[in-house]
Amino acid sequence: MASTDDTGQLGQQASPFGATPPPPPAGNAAGQGARMPRWLPRAMMLALALVGLFQLGSWAFHQLTGLLINILIAFFAALAIEPAVSRMAARGVRRGLATFLVFIGLLIAIAGFVTLLGSMLAGQIIKIVEDFPAYLDSVISWINAHFNTDLKRVDVQEGLLRSDWLRSYVQNSATGVLDVSTQVLGGLFQMLMITLFAFYFAADGPRLRRTLCSVLPPARQVEVLRAWEIAVDKTGGYLYSRGLMALISGVAHYVLLEFLDVPNAPVLAVWVGLVSQFLPTIGTYLAGALPMLIAFTVNPWYALWVLVFVVLYQQFENYVLQPKLTAKTVDIHPAVAFGSVVAGTALLGAVGALIAIPAVATLQAFLGAYVKRYDVTDDPRVQGHRGRGRGTSVVTRVRNLVDGRRVAVTENSAHSAGVPEQGSTHSDPGKGSTPA
Repeated sequence: MASTDDTGQLGQQASPFGATPPPPPAGNAAGQGARMPRWLPRAMMLALALVGLFQLGSWAFHQLTGLLINILIAFFAALAIEPAVSRMAARGVRRGLATFLVFIGLLIAIAGFVTLLGSMLAGQIIKIVEDFPAYLDSVISWINAHFNTDLKRVDVQEGLLRSDWLRSYVQNSATGVLDVSTQVLGGLFQMLMITLFAFYFAADGPRLRRTLCSVLPPARQVEVLRAWEIAVDKTGGYLYSRGLMALISGVAHYVLLEFLDVPNAPVLAVWVGLVSQFLPTIGTYLAGALPMLIAFTVNPWYALWVLVFVVLYQQFENYVLQPKLTAKTVDIHPAVAFGSVVAGTALLGAVGALIAIPAVATLQAFLGAYVKRYDVTDDPRVQGHRGRGRGTSVVTRVRNLVDGRRVAVTENSAHSAGVPEQGSTHSDPGKGSTPA
Protein backbone atom coordinates (compact mmCIF):
# COMPACT_ATOMS: atom_id res chain seq x y z
CA MET A 1 0.00 0.00 0.00
CA ALA A 2 1.40 3.40 -1.00
CA SER A 3 1.96 6.26 1.45
CA THR A 4 -0.27 9.30 1.88
CA ASP A 5 1.88 11.55 -0.26
CA ASP A 6 2.08 8.95 -2.94
CA THR A 7 -1.67 8.45 -2.80
CA GLY A 8 -2.20 12.17 -3.18
CA GLN A 9 0.10 12.33 -6.15
CA LEU A 10 -1.61 9.39 -7.71
CA GLY A 11 -5.00 10.95 -7.10
CA GLN A 12 -3.90 14.16 -8.79
CA GLN A 13 -2.51 12.26 -11.74
CA ALA A 14 -5.58 10.09 -11.98
CA SER A 15 -7.95 12.98 -12.56
CA PRO A 16 -6.39 15.20 -15.26
CA PHE A 17 -9.77 16.52 -16.46
CA GLY A 18 -11.23 17.21 -13.03
CA ALA A 19 -11.01 20.36 -10.91
CA THR A 20 -8.16 20.12 -8.48
CA PRO A 21 -9.15 21.52 -5.06
CA PRO A 22 -6.83 24.23 -3.69
CA PRO A 23 -4.48 23.17 -0.96
CA PRO A 24 -5.56 24.01 2.59
CA PRO A 25 -4.06 27.17 4.21
CA ALA A 26 -0.73 26.41 5.71
CA GLY A 27 -0.80 27.21 9.40
CA ASN A 28 -1.99 30.37 11.23
CA ALA A 29 -0.09 32.95 9.08
CA ALA A 30 -2.55 32.74 6.19
CA GLY A 31 -5.50 33.40 8.52
CA GLN A 32 -3.89 36.51 9.90
CA GLY A 33 -3.23 37.85 6.37
CA ALA A 34 -6.90 37.52 5.38
CA ARG A 35 -8.16 39.38 8.48
CA MET A 36 -9.03 43.22 8.22
CA PRO A 37 -6.40 45.51 9.80
CA ARG A 38 -7.39 47.08 13.08
CA TRP A 39 -6.62 50.68 11.93
CA LEU A 40 -8.83 50.53 8.82
CA PRO A 41 -12.25 51.02 10.56
CA ARG A 42 -10.86 53.90 12.60
CA ALA A 43 -9.41 55.52 9.46
CA MET A 44 -12.74 55.18 7.65
CA MET A 45 -14.63 56.70 10.59
CA LEU A 46 -12.10 59.56 10.80
CA ALA A 47 -12.42 60.26 7.04
CA LEU A 48 -16.23 60.29 7.27
CA ALA A 49 -16.07 62.61 10.28
CA LEU A 50 -13.73 65.01 8.45
CA VAL A 51 -16.01 65.06 5.39
CA GLY A 52 -19.02 65.74 7.62
CA LEU A 53 -17.21 68.56 9.44
CA PHE A 54 -16.17 70.10 6.12
CA GLN A 55 -19.74 70.01 4.81
CA LEU A 56 -21.04 71.50 8.06
CA GLY A 57 -18.39 74.25 8.02
CA SER A 58 -19.12 75.07 4.37
CA TRP A 59 -22.86 75.29 5.07
CA ALA A 60 -22.28 77.49 8.13
CA PHE A 61 -19.91 79.75 6.20
CA HIS A 62 -22.45 80.29 3.41
CA GLN A 63 -25.15 80.99 5.97
CA LEU A 64 -22.98 83.51 7.83
CA THR A 65 -21.48 85.27 4.79
CA GLY A 66 -23.66 88.35 5.28
CA LEU A 67 -22.70 88.62 8.94
CA LEU A 68 -18.98 88.23 8.17
CA ILE A 69 -19.16 90.96 5.51
CA ASN A 70 -20.90 93.30 7.96
CA ILE A 71 -18.19 92.60 10.56
CA LEU A 72 -15.49 93.32 7.97
CA ILE A 73 -17.11 96.65 7.06
CA ALA A 74 -17.44 97.53 10.74
CA PHE A 75 -13.79 96.69 11.35
CA PHE A 76 -12.60 99.04 8.58
CA ALA A 77 -15.00 101.73 9.81
CA ALA A 78 -13.50 101.39 13.29
CA LEU A 79 -10.00 101.65 11.82
CA ALA A 80 -11.05 104.80 9.97
CA ILE A 81 -12.27 106.61 13.09
CA GLU A 82 -9.52 105.23 15.34
CA PRO A 83 -7.25 108.32 14.99
CA ALA A 84 -10.04 110.73 15.97
CA VAL A 85 -11.15 108.57 18.92
CA SER A 86 -7.58 108.08 20.15
CA ARG A 87 -6.89 111.81 19.92
CA MET A 88 -9.98 112.64 21.99
CA ALA A 89 -9.15 109.90 24.48
CA ALA A 90 -5.62 111.30 24.87
CA ARG A 91 -7.15 114.63 25.94
CA GLY A 92 -9.07 113.06 28.82
CA VAL A 93 -12.37 112.09 27.16
CA ARG A 94 -13.56 108.59 27.94
CA ARG A 95 -13.13 106.30 24.95
CA GLY A 96 -16.78 105.27 24.79
CA LEU A 97 -17.95 108.89 24.89
CA ALA A 98 -15.41 109.88 22.26
CA THR A 99 -16.59 107.09 19.95
CA PHE A 100 -20.21 108.14 20.51
CA LEU A 101 -19.45 111.78 19.62
CA VAL A 102 -17.63 110.77 16.44
CA PHE A 103 -20.51 108.56 15.34
CA ILE A 104 -23.07 111.25 16.10
CA GLY A 105 -21.15 113.76 13.97
CA LEU A 106 -20.91 111.30 11.07
CA LEU A 107 -24.62 110.40 11.27
CA ILE A 108 -25.63 114.07 11.29
CA ALA A 109 -23.45 114.78 8.24
CA ILE A 110 -24.79 111.76 6.32
CA ALA A 111 -28.41 112.51 7.23
CA GLY A 112 -28.03 116.14 6.15
CA PHE A 113 -26.48 115.16 2.83
CA VAL A 114 -29.16 112.55 2.09
CA THR A 115 -31.91 115.02 3.00
CA LEU A 116 -30.51 117.73 0.72
CA LEU A 117 -29.96 115.28 -2.12
CA GLY A 118 -33.44 113.80 -1.74
CA SER A 119 -35.09 117.21 -1.73
CA MET A 120 -33.12 118.23 -4.80
CA LEU A 121 -34.08 115.08 -6.70
CA ALA A 122 -37.72 115.44 -5.66
CA GLY A 123 -37.76 119.05 -6.85
CA GLN A 124 -36.19 118.13 -10.17
CA ILE A 125 -38.66 115.30 -10.70
CA ILE A 126 -41.58 117.62 -10.00
CA LYS A 127 -40.15 120.17 -12.40
CA ILE A 128 -39.69 117.56 -15.14
CA VAL A 129 -43.28 116.37 -14.66
CA GLU A 130 -44.59 119.93 -14.81
CA ASP A 131 -42.55 120.79 -17.90
CA PHE A 132 -43.30 117.50 -19.66
CA PRO A 133 -46.18 118.95 -21.78
CA ALA A 134 -43.89 121.72 -23.02
CA TYR A 135 -41.17 119.20 -23.91
CA LEU A 136 -43.74 117.04 -25.65
CA ASP A 137 -45.07 119.99 -27.65
CA SER A 138 -41.57 120.92 -28.81
CA VAL A 139 -40.85 117.33 -29.89
CA ILE A 140 -44.17 117.05 -31.73
CA SER A 141 -43.59 120.38 -33.49
CA TRP A 142 -40.13 119.24 -34.62
CA ILE A 143 -41.53 115.93 -35.95
CA ASN A 144 -44.38 117.67 -37.81
CA ALA A 145 -41.98 120.20 -39.36
CA HIS A 146 -39.39 117.65 -40.58
CA PHE A 147 -41.59 114.67 -41.51
CA ASN A 148 -44.75 116.46 -42.72
CA THR A 149 -47.00 114.76 -40.15
CA ASP A 150 -50.05 116.02 -38.27
CA LEU A 151 -49.51 114.78 -34.73
CA LYS A 152 -51.30 116.28 -31.75
CA ARG A 153 -50.37 116.19 -28.11
CA VAL A 154 -53.79 114.91 -27.04
CA ASP A 155 -53.53 111.92 -29.39
CA VAL A 156 -50.02 111.09 -28.19
CA GLN A 157 -51.05 111.30 -24.53
CA GLU A 158 -54.09 109.08 -25.08
CA GLY A 159 -51.93 106.57 -26.93
CA LEU A 160 -49.44 106.50 -24.08
CA LEU A 161 -52.14 106.12 -21.43
CA ARG A 162 -53.85 103.29 -23.33
CA SER A 163 -50.65 101.43 -24.19
CA ASP A 164 -50.12 97.92 -22.86
CA TRP A 165 -46.53 98.49 -21.69
CA LEU A 166 -47.59 101.38 -19.44
CA ARG A 167 -50.37 99.28 -17.93
CA SER A 168 -48.01 96.37 -17.26
CA TYR A 169 -45.40 98.74 -15.82
CA VAL A 170 -47.92 100.17 -13.35
CA GLN A 171 -48.99 96.68 -12.31
CA ASN A 172 -45.41 95.53 -11.79
CA SER A 173 -44.62 98.67 -9.83
CA ALA A 174 -47.63 98.11 -7.59
CA THR A 175 -46.63 94.50 -6.89
CA GLY A 176 -43.00 95.53 -6.28
CA VAL A 177 -43.78 98.06 -3.55
CA LEU A 178 -43.67 95.33 -0.91
CA ASP A 179 -40.30 94.09 -2.17
CA VAL A 180 -38.87 97.60 -2.11
CA SER A 181 -40.13 98.13 1.44
CA THR A 182 -38.54 94.85 2.52
CA GLN A 183 -35.22 95.82 0.97
CA VAL A 184 -35.31 99.22 2.65
CA LEU A 185 -35.97 97.68 6.05
CA GLY A 186 -33.22 95.13 5.46
CA GLY A 187 -30.80 97.89 4.52
CA LEU A 188 -31.63 99.86 7.66
CA PHE A 189 -31.12 96.78 9.82
CA GLN A 190 -27.78 96.12 8.12
CA MET A 191 -26.66 99.71 8.71
CA LEU A 192 -27.65 99.42 12.37
CA MET A 193 -25.68 96.19 12.71
CA ILE A 194 -22.57 97.69 11.08
CA THR A 195 -22.80 100.78 13.28
CA LEU A 196 -23.11 98.67 16.43
CA PHE A 197 -20.11 96.47 15.57
CA ALA A 198 -18.02 99.48 14.52
CA PHE A 199 -18.86 101.24 17.80
CA TYR A 200 -17.72 98.24 19.84
CA PHE A 201 -14.55 97.81 17.77
CA ALA A 202 -13.62 101.48 18.20
CA ALA A 203 -14.64 101.85 21.85
CA ASP A 204 -13.04 98.58 23.00
CA GLY A 205 -10.04 98.73 20.68
CA PRO A 206 -7.38 98.44 23.43
CA ARG A 207 -9.25 95.58 25.10
CA LEU A 208 -9.59 93.79 21.75
CA ARG A 209 -5.85 94.13 21.11
CA ARG A 210 -5.02 92.83 24.60
CA THR A 211 -7.33 89.85 24.13
CA LEU A 212 -5.79 89.03 20.77
CA CYS A 213 -2.22 89.38 22.04
CA SER A 214 -2.90 87.29 25.15
CA VAL A 215 -3.04 84.09 23.09
CA LEU A 216 0.16 84.81 21.15
CA PRO A 217 3.84 84.63 22.10
CA PRO A 218 5.68 87.94 22.63
CA ALA A 219 7.35 87.89 19.20
CA ARG A 220 3.98 87.45 17.48
CA GLN A 221 2.41 90.14 19.64
CA VAL A 222 4.83 92.72 18.26
CA GLU A 223 4.00 91.72 14.69
CA VAL A 224 0.25 91.88 15.30
CA LEU A 225 0.45 95.31 16.93
CA ARG A 226 2.61 96.61 14.10
CA ALA A 227 0.17 95.32 11.49
CA TRP A 228 -2.69 96.92 13.45
CA GLU A 229 -0.93 100.30 13.49
CA ILE A 230 -0.18 100.08 9.77
CA ALA A 231 -3.85 99.31 9.06
CA VAL A 232 -4.98 102.29 11.17
CA ASP A 233 -2.50 104.66 9.49
CA LYS A 234 -3.34 103.55 5.96
CA THR A 235 -7.11 103.53 6.45
CA GLY A 236 -7.11 106.91 8.17
CA GLY A 237 -4.71 108.32 5.58
CA TYR A 238 -6.92 107.01 2.79
CA LEU A 239 -10.00 108.72 4.21
CA TYR A 240 -8.06 111.93 4.89
CA SER A 241 -6.65 112.16 1.37
CA ARG A 242 -9.98 111.24 -0.20
CA GLY A 243 -11.84 113.76 1.93
CA LEU A 244 -9.41 116.52 0.93
CA MET A 245 -9.71 115.64 -2.75
CA ALA A 246 -13.50 115.49 -2.39
CA LEU A 247 -13.44 119.01 -0.99
CA ILE A 248 -11.30 120.30 -3.87
CA SER A 249 -13.44 118.50 -6.45
CA GLY A 250 -16.66 119.80 -4.91
CA VAL A 251 -15.41 123.40 -4.89
CA ALA A 252 -14.26 123.18 -8.52
CA HIS A 253 -17.55 121.72 -9.75
CA TYR A 254 -19.52 124.20 -7.64
CA VAL A 255 -17.77 127.11 -9.38
CA LEU A 256 -18.64 125.63 -12.78
CA LEU A 257 -22.27 124.87 -11.95
CA GLU A 258 -22.77 128.28 -10.36
CA PHE A 259 -21.25 129.94 -13.42
CA LEU A 260 -23.65 128.02 -15.68
CA ASP A 261 -26.56 128.93 -13.37
CA VAL A 262 -27.48 125.27 -12.79
CA PRO A 263 -30.01 124.87 -9.94
CA ASN A 264 -28.95 123.23 -6.67
CA ALA A 265 -25.27 123.74 -7.40
CA PRO A 266 -24.06 123.20 -3.78
CA VAL A 267 -25.80 119.82 -3.43
CA LEU A 268 -24.57 118.69 -6.84
CA ALA A 269 -21.03 119.75 -5.94
CA VAL A 270 -21.13 117.71 -2.72
CA TRP A 271 -22.50 114.74 -4.68
CA VAL A 272 -19.71 114.93 -7.25
CA GLY A 273 -17.03 115.32 -4.58
CA LEU A 274 -18.10 112.31 -2.51
CA VAL A 275 -18.96 109.86 -5.29
CA SER A 276 -15.94 110.73 -7.43
CA GLN A 277 -13.47 110.11 -4.59
CA PHE A 278 -14.89 107.10 -2.83
CA LEU A 279 -15.42 105.25 -6.13
CA PRO A 280 -11.94 105.63 -7.66
CA THR A 281 -11.16 105.88 -11.39
CA ILE A 282 -14.76 105.56 -12.61
CA GLY A 283 -16.46 107.49 -9.82
CA THR A 284 -15.85 110.86 -11.47
CA TYR A 285 -17.76 109.88 -14.59
CA LEU A 286 -20.58 108.30 -12.60
CA ALA A 287 -20.84 111.35 -10.36
CA GLY A 288 -20.85 113.70 -13.35
CA ALA A 289 -23.95 112.04 -14.84
CA LEU A 290 -26.35 113.74 -12.40
CA PRO A 291 -25.04 117.31 -12.96
CA MET A 292 -25.11 116.68 -16.70
CA LEU A 293 -28.76 115.63 -16.48
CA ILE A 294 -29.71 118.67 -14.41
CA ALA A 295 -27.74 120.97 -16.73
CA PHE A 296 -29.49 119.43 -19.74
CA THR A 297 -32.84 120.58 -18.36
CA VAL A 298 -31.51 124.15 -18.37
CA ASN A 299 -29.66 124.10 -21.70
CA PRO A 300 -28.40 121.10 -23.72
CA TRP A 301 -25.10 122.89 -24.37
CA TYR A 302 -24.53 123.19 -20.62
CA ALA A 303 -24.49 119.40 -20.35
CA LEU A 304 -21.70 119.30 -22.94
CA TRP A 305 -19.69 121.89 -20.99
CA VAL A 306 -20.11 119.85 -17.80
CA LEU A 307 -18.89 116.71 -19.60
CA VAL A 308 -15.79 118.49 -20.91
CA PHE A 309 -15.00 119.89 -17.48
CA VAL A 310 -15.43 116.48 -15.82
CA VAL A 311 -12.99 114.86 -18.26
CA LEU A 312 -10.39 117.63 -17.91
CA TYR A 313 -10.64 117.67 -14.13
CA GLN A 314 -10.20 113.88 -14.02
CA GLN A 315 -6.90 114.21 -15.89
CA PHE A 316 -5.76 117.02 -13.58
CA GLU A 317 -6.64 114.96 -10.54
CA ASN A 318 -4.93 111.78 -11.75
CA TYR A 319 -1.63 113.36 -12.84
CA VAL A 320 -1.23 116.44 -10.63
CA LEU A 321 -3.42 116.42 -7.52
CA GLN A 322 -3.62 112.80 -6.48
CA PRO A 323 0.15 111.97 -6.55
CA LYS A 324 0.91 114.90 -4.23
CA LEU A 325 -1.86 114.18 -1.73
CA THR A 326 -1.45 110.41 -1.54
CA ALA A 327 2.36 110.28 -1.58
CA LYS A 328 2.52 109.81 2.21
CA THR A 329 -0.79 108.08 2.89
CA VAL A 330 -1.77 105.44 0.31
CA ASP A 331 1.01 105.50 -2.25
CA ILE A 332 -0.21 102.77 -4.59
CA HIS A 333 -0.11 102.71 -8.36
CA PRO A 334 -3.32 103.77 -10.17
CA ALA A 335 -3.38 100.44 -12.03
CA VAL A 336 -3.13 98.58 -8.71
CA ALA A 337 -5.90 100.76 -7.28
CA PHE A 338 -8.17 100.07 -10.25
CA GLY A 339 -7.43 96.34 -10.13
CA SER A 340 -8.11 96.21 -6.40
CA VAL A 341 -11.44 97.99 -6.89
CA VAL A 342 -12.43 95.53 -9.64
CA ALA A 343 -11.39 92.55 -7.50
CA GLY A 344 -13.19 93.93 -4.44
CA THR A 345 -16.34 94.51 -6.48
CA ALA A 346 -16.20 90.96 -7.84
CA LEU A 347 -15.80 89.51 -4.33
CA LEU A 348 -17.99 91.72 -2.14
CA GLY A 349 -19.86 94.04 -4.50
CA ALA A 350 -20.08 97.72 -3.64
CA VAL A 351 -18.65 97.05 -0.19
CA GLY A 352 -15.54 95.54 -1.71
CA ALA A 353 -15.09 98.58 -3.93
CA LEU A 354 -15.06 100.82 -0.84
CA ILE A 355 -12.62 98.84 1.29
CA ALA A 356 -10.39 97.47 -1.49
CA ILE A 357 -7.92 100.37 -1.63
CA PRO A 358 -7.24 100.68 2.13
CA ALA A 359 -6.92 96.89 2.37
CA VAL A 360 -4.41 96.76 -0.50
CA ALA A 361 -2.52 99.77 0.88
CA THR A 362 -2.28 98.08 4.29
CA LEU A 363 -1.04 94.85 2.72
CA GLN A 364 1.50 96.72 0.60
CA ALA A 365 2.82 98.67 3.59
CA PHE A 366 3.01 95.53 5.73
CA LEU A 367 4.93 93.62 3.07
CA GLY A 368 7.17 96.60 2.41
CA ALA A 369 8.19 96.62 6.06
CA TYR A 370 9.47 93.03 5.91
CA VAL A 371 10.60 92.52 2.31
CA LYS A 372 14.34 93.10 1.93
CA ARG A 373 15.25 95.52 -0.86
CA TYR A 374 18.54 96.04 -2.68
CA ASP A 375 20.14 98.93 -4.54
CA VAL A 376 19.32 98.93 -8.23
CA THR A 377 22.19 98.87 -10.69
CA ASP A 378 22.92 101.83 -12.95
CA ASP A 379 22.16 99.82 -16.07
CA PRO A 380 20.41 102.10 -18.62
CA ARG A 381 17.97 99.29 -19.36
CA VAL A 382 16.41 99.90 -15.93
CA GLN A 383 15.27 103.32 -17.17
CA GLY A 384 13.83 101.82 -20.34
CA HIS A 385 16.78 102.64 -22.63
CA ARG A 386 17.72 99.92 -25.06
CA GLY A 387 21.26 98.59 -25.42
CA ARG A 388 23.85 100.20 -27.66
CA GLY A 389 23.81 97.39 -30.16
CA ARG A 390 20.02 97.21 -30.33
CA GLY A 391 19.54 100.89 -30.97
CA THR A 392 21.95 101.17 -33.94
CA SER A 393 20.69 101.54 -37.45
CA VAL A 394 21.00 98.98 -40.24
CA VAL A 395 23.76 100.98 -42.02
CA THR A 396 25.84 101.09 -38.82
CA ARG A 397 25.44 97.34 -38.34
CA VAL A 398 26.56 96.63 -41.92
CA ARG A 399 29.55 98.95 -41.50
CA ASN A 400 30.61 97.23 -38.29
CA LEU A 401 30.27 93.86 -39.98
CA VAL A 402 32.50 94.96 -42.92
CA ASP A 403 35.09 96.43 -40.56
CA GLY A 404 35.18 93.20 -38.60
CA ARG A 405 35.78 91.19 -41.75
CA ARG A 406 38.62 93.51 -42.81
CA VAL A 407 40.33 93.08 -39.45
CA ALA A 408 40.00 89.31 -39.71
CA VAL A 409 41.52 89.26 -43.24
CA THR A 410 44.44 91.48 -42.11
CA GLU A 411 45.21 89.20 -39.16
CA ASN A 412 45.12 86.10 -41.36
CA SER A 413 47.52 87.62 -43.93
CA ALA A 414 49.93 88.75 -41.21
CA HIS A 415 49.89 85.31 -39.65
CA SER A 416 50.66 83.62 -42.99
CA ALA A 417 53.62 86.04 -43.57
CA GLY A 418 55.17 85.14 -40.20
CA VAL A 419 54.46 88.46 -38.48
CA PRO A 420 53.66 87.84 -34.81
CA GLU A 421 50.29 88.93 -33.59
CA GLN A 422 50.02 91.86 -31.24
CA GLY A 423 50.29 90.84 -27.65
CA SER A 424 51.89 87.43 -28.37
CA THR A 425 55.47 86.47 -27.37
CA HIS A 426 57.47 84.20 -29.76
CA SER A 427 60.84 82.93 -28.52
CA ASP A 428 63.92 82.77 -30.79
CA PRO A 429 65.62 79.41 -30.42
CA GLY A 430 69.05 81.02 -30.95
CA LYS A 431 68.73 83.91 -28.54
CA GLY A 432 66.52 82.49 -25.84
CA SER A 433 63.30 83.83 -24.54
CA THR A 434 62.95 87.44 -23.59
CA PRO A 435 61.43 88.06 -20.19
CA ALA A 436 58.24 90.03 -20.11
